[in-house]
This record gives sequence, C-alpha cells and structure tokens, in this order.
Amino acid sequence: MTATSTDKISALAARIEARLPDQVVRVHSLPDELCYEVQPAHIRQVCLALRDDPALKFEILIDLAGIDYLDYASDEWKTLSATASGFSRGVNRDGPRRPHDGARFAVAYQLLSVSHNHRVRLRARCEDAEDPHIDSVVEIWPGANWFEREAFDLFGILFTGHPDLRRILTDYGFIGHPFRKDFPLIGNVEVRYDADKQRVVYEPVSIEPRTLVPKVIRHDNRYDAALKTQK
Repeated sequence: MTATSTDKISALAARIEARLPDQVVRVHSLPDELCYEVQPAHIRQVCLALRDDPALKFEILIDLAGIDYLDYASDEWKTLSATASGFSRGVNRDGPRRPHDGARFAVAYQLLSVSHNHRVRLRARCEDAEDPHIDSVVEIWPGANWFEREAFDLFGILFTGHPDLRRILTDYGFIGHPFRKDFPLIGNVEVRYDADKQRVVYEPVSIEPRTLVPKVIRHDNRYDAALKTQK
C-alpha cells in the first residue's frame, strides 16, 4: 500500500472518529481497509451520520451480511503440512463446541462514498444469541431491503422496522436457518416429486451423517521399483 493510500485511510478515520467519537471503535483490518465496531443500539444513528455528513457522504450500502461466530477460531482441519497419508480433513460436528467469545451473531455493513471515493465497513454484534435482532437500515438505504431479508433467512437475524421481513432464498415452510454453523450440513428434510400424489413432498433426510476424511495418495511412477537402475 502506498503512502498516499495510507494517508487517505488515516484522513478518513480522523473524520469519522471526530464526527462519532463515542459511537465507533476502530477494529483490526487489512492496511488498506477501515473497519469500525458499532454498538447495536447506535447503528441507525451512526449510519445516518455517515450518509448525511458532507465530509463523509456514504451514499451507497454495497452489501449487508450476517455473521455467525459460533466455533470462531476453532480449527478442525489440519492442512498446514502434508504427510505420508495425505491431508486430514476430518470434520466431526458431534463433538463438543468451543463457546463463542461474546455475542454470537453480528451484521457487517459495506459502505461506499461515490462523492469522495472512499469505503468503510461497520460491524454490529447482536446482543441476544437466542433471538438476535438489530435495527433495520432500510429507511437509510432502501437497497438494504433484500440484504436484510437474506440475513434473516440464512442466519435468523431479525431487523426491527423492516417493512417486509420474510424469507427470500429458502422454500415456503422451510424450518431453520441454513447458514448458522449448528445447522446440519445434510439438512433436516429432503424434497422429491411423488408421482402418485402428483405433487412435491417433504420427507426426513435419508442421508446418513458421517465424518469425511478424504485422503488422496497419488502414485508417482518415477519412483516405481521396476524403473530403478539395477546395480
């Protein structure tokens, strides 16, 4: 990253922190990125300030996404080095889970200022892990409508004040939220067309859960005993 980029990030951070001194906390990010933690109670106020302040003017919400911190930083796959038996990629979801540090669910906001050509990322953690909720920003950026519906559908995060909070990707009657880390990878039900009933039917999933450990050991014929020079 050039000195000019560093100066630009520093100048933007100074403007944001001067405008919102007690409402944002800068968190670790890549050198060319700027990220702030926001308390959920302040998210609407912070977003309004970032949009309306002439020195900031973040007119566009590029993206909004849910985050599940369950098992955060817990390493299940040993892939740092190869062994004679290949890479071990075993995942056993039935074992004990690592307790998450702090709030389990969060929402990330990616903002863009077209006027000033700069970006910022916000992260707000939902306080209630059992019933995660946070204020909607649809009134601030109408484009958040579908983003918030997606986060609700996949993570179960509720957005207070959303005008039409309903599922957007999963089927009618779907139970659960598939992007939660405790949602079974094989799902809970499977769908098929029943020719006798002439309709789609839902049935309990028939796939047997198992621990997958794919290990690929490729034979290299360059070291085949038959090709070695006989002494």
